[in-house]
Amino acid sequence: MSYYKKIEGDRIYLSPMCIEDADKYVEWFCDFKTTDGIRKSRNIMTVEAERNWIQKALESCDLQFAIVNKETNELIGNCGYPKISRQDRTAEVGIFIGEEENRSKGYGTEALKLLLDYGFNYLNLHSIMLCVMSFNERAIACYKKVGFKENGRLRENYFLNGKYYDVVYMDILENEFKGEYIRNKNV
Repeated sequence: MSYYKKIEGDRIYLSPMCIEDADKYVEWFCDFKTTDGIRKSRNIMTVEAERNWIQKALESCDLQFAIVNKETNELIGNCGYPKISRQDRTAEVGIFIGEEENRSKGYGTEALKLLLDYGFNYLNLHSIMLCVMSFNERAIACYKKVGFKENGRLRENYFLNGKYYDVVYMDILENEFKGEYIRNKNV
């Protein structure tokens, strides 16, 4: 696949998605270990549907990125802003790392820092939020590490594998974000 270093970090970079990656995304979306944490386990994904989604995102200039390992140029996940309100200067962020072997290595944390740097310093956002399942302790720890704070929860709002879980809402404001993480900035 051809990836392009739109937003470059220390160990990863964020690239526009490639339609050719649809097979890999579908493979990941067929794995409960990937989809349980991002509320996609109920979805059935086909390669054609994923290709169409990627094509639509590319054509509409949606801010969805492939997360790519800088050393190997291997696709390791996806992240982006599925919802943005330019008027309110707010956005929702989403992220996942596909293969279990790439989790707990800091790639998600780095990708999130890159997205926040881009969101606050290029998109002029004021507030960025996300939601996460209460059982996803690894993700919650990652979000807290980069500065997100819990701002609410919907109690027992998500049913998965025979149990109800809380949906936890977290956000970060532009004045709470510290650091510069994008390495290919010009100024």
